[in-house]
Amino acid sequence: MSPSAPLRVGLIQTRTPATHAAALEHVAPLVREAAARGAQFILTPEGVNILQKDRAKLLPTLVSLEDDFVVRGLRDLARELGVWIDVGSALVKREDGKAANRQAVIDPTGAIVATYDKLHMFDVDLPTGETARESATYEPGERAAVVETPLGTFGLTICYDMRFPALHRALALGGAKILTVPAAFTRPTGEAHWDILLRARAIETGSFVIAAAQGGFHEDGRGTWGRSIVVGPWGEVIGKLDHDEPGVLIADLDLAAVDKARAAIPALKNARAFTGP
Repeated sequence: MSPSAPLRVGLIQTRTPATHAAALEHVAPLVREAAARGAQFILTPEGVNILQKDRAKLLPTLVSLEDDFVVRGLRDLARELGVWIDVGSALVKREDGKAANRQAVIDPTGAIVATYDKLHMFDVDLPTGETARESATYEPGERAAVVETPLGTFGLTICYDMRFPALHRALALGGAKILTVPAAFTRPTGEAHWDILLRARAIETGSFVIAAAQGGFHEDGRGTWGRSIVVGPWGEVIGKLDHDEPGVLIADLDLAAVDKARAAIPALKNARAFTGP
């Protein structure tokens, strides 16, 4: 890709079903639409391979990332369409038999070139009465991930990670100019915090933030916020889906804007170590 050419990204907004077969049938046409509209890098939401709140139903269906039915289908699509596909996350079985919430970047040959396991588990008690204990099902990751591609350098995060600025700063310092935030955000927290958190992470790091979301009311009873969004390194909203229905968001990223924003406000360079309190 020419250094001056914009990078066209496609964000896939889904309402992922509770079985793998239905999930691939749901997401594949959206990926094809994004590719047909010129997207070179396509990001899916968190949990794109299956969403099932009932652990007793979910855990027996999980397999390794390489054996997952939806991941295999997305690898085939990347190869067929000649695009990069970021599996925002797939719920899979780890090598030690535990479950992981894992992001996977697929190149245009269909190869998995990078993975990232969600670092921060969503263990919360919301004012609405909703509770979540992600750590009861998934083992957290232990490392951050930056992926260099011919299209640009990406820093990988998943959903609840967006509330932890230090991770995004580390990714930017590691060379990332685009931060991926696939999500299945709850409706109460989405309405209150979705846009402002994503814009803050972009402003703090002078990075593009691309956030593909689950949206609507799902088979397993959960509700997710949708509103997939692309934020520029100055904090401006470049594109957004103003709904929770499945769909595709296309945006063109001028990566030179990252260097411009970081030169104007060099917060990454100006930070100082300190002691206390």
